[in-house]
Amino acid sequence: MRRTILVTGGGGDSGSHTCGVGLGAGWKVVVADNLSNSKSDSLSRVEVLTGNEIQFHLTDLRSTKAIKELFRQEMIDAVIHFAGLKAVGESTEIPLAYYQNNIGGTTNLLEAMLEYGCKDIVFSSSATVYGAPDTLPLNEDCPLEAVNPYGRTKLYIENMLKDLAAASTDWNISILRYFNPVGAHKSGEIGEDPLGLPNNLMPYITKVAVGELEQLPVFGDDYDTPDGTCLRDYIHVVDLAKGHIAALKKLEENPGLVIHNLGTGQGYSVLDVIKAFEKASGQQVNYRITDRRAGDAPAVYSDPSKAEQELGWKAELGLEEMCQDAWRWQQKNPQGY
Repeated sequence: MRRTILVTGGGGDSGSHTCGVGLGAGWKVVVADNLSNSKSDSLSRVEVLTGNEIQFHLTDLRSTKAIKELFRQEMIDAVIHFAGLKAVGESTEIPLAYYQNNIGGTTNLLEAMLEYGCKDIVFSSSATVYGAPDTLPLNEDCPLEAVNPYGRTKLYIENMLKDLAAASTDWNISILRYFNPVGAHKSGEIGEDPLGLPNNLMPYITKVAVGELEQLPVFGDDYDTPDGTCLRDYIHVVDLAKGHIAALKKLEENPGLVIHNLGTGQGYSVLDVIKAFEKASGQQVNYRITDRRAGDAPAVYSDPSKAEQELGWKAELGLEEMCQDAWRWQQKNPQGY
């Protein structure tokens, strides 16, 4: 029987790629998105690429009435939950907006799921729940200590889900702590298109390379890392999407609550990414070193072995493909969607 999957935040970069992989796996996909930082054009392109239709609902999870009406209209079997604000730096400037959106919206979603008997959910958490770690690489048993409001919202939601699982064995919950998604679909048809100034590294780099932005700010070069800039585990967004689908399939085994890292296990500095992008694109990326950004940890990278063992998932695409695909997307879509 064909399952119906609700993807919250499905119009965004990770969400739209996951919709594409889900449709390819034969599932019916329903999307709820308020389009506050995305465009429905991404979903139209996914439909063209896959030859399948997506049921789109312009829905804000902060509205209890709206999300319950969606569940009343659609027979949802499982949820992949991406929706939420997601910029570390911004979260330190407008923390209340992050708590209201991320925690409030998730609470409304879970209440609707409970009311309509849908108890399978894959939650897109984040490596930010680990905070500024003392030991690397990070595995799922490492201490959790978020150091910024964005990370704290993710950690709070993780605890909500753990409490739900403890309260009832009916719930099947997958928490995915993913690292830094970059890249784009190899067709160049779907990719990251942030509204306003990009908060993430790769779209900022591509917009500088294409001439839309003048210079990339590099926040600090005095960290305890090989070149002084922050070190992160970058994962191709297509690999990330496949990880969510693998997690959803795992829930069919009724595992209760499971937690997995999604990363490559390889750390790259900001300057490493700039150099890799310049090589992949043939473009020079102008950048300047600025002060450190509040909330940034010096180095964060994963031990993804548990996901390989339990989900049968492993990242396949490297930094070169991430840069090539991101550049192809930007070249084909200089103004975004």
